[in-house]
Amino acid sequence: MRMKYVLSEVLVGLWRNVTMTIAMIITMGVSLTMLGASGLIYTKVADMKELYFENIEVSIFLKTDVTEEERTDLATRLEADPLVSQVTYVDKEEAFKRFQEMFRDSPDLLSAVKADQLPESYRLKLVNPEEYKTISDQYAAVGGVDQVVDQSQVLDKIFNLFTAGQNVALAAAVAMAVAALLLVANTIQVAAYSKRREVAVMKLVGASNWFIQAPFVLEAVVAGLIGSILGLGALVALKKFLFDDALSALQGLFAPVSWGEVFLTFPVMAGVGGLISAVTAWVTLRFYLRV
Repeated sequence: MRMKYVLSEVLVGLWRNVTMTIAMIITMGVSLTMLGASGLIYTKVADMKELYFENIEVSIFLKTDVTEEERTDLATRLEADPLVSQVTYVDKEEAFKRFQEMFRDSPDLLSAVKADQLPESYRLKLVNPEEYKTISDQYAAVGGVDQVVDQSQVLDKIFNLFTAGQNVALAAAVAMAVAALLLVANTIQVAAYSKRREVAVMKLVGASNWFIQAPFVLEAVVAGLIGSILGLGALVALKKFLFDDALSALQGLFAPVSWGEVFLTFPVMAGVGGLISAVTAWVTLRFYLRV
């Protein structure tokens, strides 16, 4: 009987302040959407780093006047280096073939470059791709070496851009969460004020603190859970219309977002939304009702 009364009071309370309830749900939904999106961005950036690091090569380009002795000494040193897992020698002919494949859509550039103009090189796979700077320091001054180029120098800039976007999304989620908390607290205060006489009567007849506070706390929890459902719907829409449609041509460059990852964010969003709403409502009641 008590549980039935509490649930009925929750429904009445949500309907009594319907405009503030809707505002609270929408704000909570937006903040949880930003939280879920930032979580997905974080995991995707981590996946992309791992994927790209596995395919990173360090290229050691040789001088045009490199001697056979310098070339042999460098190859021997690379083969014995514990930081290097694989060494591939690329002569001028092979370098020209790769150049033609890379710039096959630029005939003017292809006609301007001859095979003997491209340098020989050694392409290295590292045991730990993050140690590319050590390789550069060791071989930049070796005889016959022109320059050491590492793909991760470019990737670092890309990942920094992704990380900045991740931080912006997280900051926006925090800001929206603060706004949602303030709305929850304000809504609970208004609801408690509108029922102040009923609360006073319940105190006089000996109702427990839990019994008085439960409807208000559950109102906030229900709003938080509905907001998490809205957040899940927003993530589903982003997955469908942004990643699967608008950005489908870039799927080879970015780690794909699976439906499983999208739906796995829902328990997190629901837990965060419900818990934060409950704690905010309880703290507000402790200070406002003094029960």
